[in-house]
Amino acid sequence: MSYFTHLECSEPCGAGHYDPRVEQHLCSCGAPLLARYDLDAAKAWKKESLAGRAPNMWRYRELMPLLDGQEPLTLGEGWTPLIHAKRLGSDVGLSRLFVKDESLNPTNSFKARGLAAAVTKASHLGARILSIPSAGNAANAMAAYAAAAGIDAKVFMPRDVKVPFIRECELYGAEITLVDGLITDAGRIAAERGKPLGWYDVSTLKEPYRIEGKKTMAYELGEQLDWQFPDWIIYPTGGGTGMVGMWKAFEEMEAIGWKSSTVRPRMVSVQAEHCAPIVRAFEQGAERSVMWPNARTVADGLRVPKAIGDFLVLRAVRESGGTALAVSDADMVRDMRELGTREGISAAPEGGAALHALRVLIEDGRVKPSDTVVVFNTGGALKYLDVLN
Repeated sequence: MSYFTHLECSEPCGAGHYDPRVEQHLCSCGAPLLARYDLDAAKAWKKESLAGRAPNMWRYRELMPLLDGQEPLTLGEGWTPLIHAKRLGSDVGLSRLFVKDESLNPTNSFKARGLAAAVTKASHLGARILSIPSAGNAANAMAAYAAAAGIDAKVFMPRDVKVPFIRECELYGAEITLVDGLITDAGRIAAERGKPLGWYDVSTLKEPYRIEGKKTMAYELGEQLDWQFPDWIIYPTGGGTGMVGMWKAFEEMEAIGWKSSTVRPRMVSVQAEHCAPIVRAFEQGAERSVMWPNARTVADGLRVPKAIGDFLVLRAVRESGGTALAVSDADMVRDMRELGTREGISAAPEGGAALHALRVLIEDGRVKPSDTVVVFNTGGALKYLDVLN
């Protein structure tokens, strides 16, 4: 069973509940919608029931957006390794440094989680054509799950996207449109073409379900650390769905009694030096970011000049006592190599950015030697090998 009940606005706008049995995207006020559950009833669900379940993210289906009788679409996403990075930890002076390696998901990145949930819901709602703007990995994931569901996929990506992302979308049979500009331009053109034709838009936070796939990363951390949560989560942030999802998961786990303490991990949002709208907003004390001009970075997933859910990311960072840091391309590539040479982890530049942010926090004295730290590697290196030249 699932305790899924309704959707509601992420802002206190007074719009009321939205019905998940019909297609929903943004609230009438323009803010993202969030899936809600009967958390009082969910207290009857015991974490001991997880033993023996399939090693994928749907092991948490009681708090996933499935209605009674609905089955998930899965390619085995989730339950990725939490690697105790002992050699890197020794290098930086931490005995409890872990890397959550999302590169082992289908299509080689954490995007599989969100798109598995989104395409599952789109399929149950009868969608025939899916549309997504993407810097690369999300397009690959959407195309793969659309193929598995037998739904047509329309992908819009910046023209300068790395070739492996294009070829993988072709592999899954997606129709690809390359756009002059950034992911924001791809999103605008996708909406202009798709809305009049009734395409189902699975853009970041423009539908409610990608968050639900991403939140399972926090449930997994709890299970893999025997329900002792880390002091710090260091997370590379483009659109920010993972950060928002994990923060939501902590709230849910506290409500149902799976997390005994209300002290949550300090959340660290990591961006690229030349595309850091959330970092700038955090430093300025702003509730929302402004569009970053001339955004550029070798980490395609971080080249998001403005995220629709930036206020939710900033809320999680501030409420947790965390911070937001910008990292240079040179530093992220250097630590991408370190993840490989010291731990054998195939890391994208985004993972290198998170590791470098940890070094900064240690040097500043914020992260202590006794702290437990989880660094997220959100994707694999193979689509980024050109940056190692």
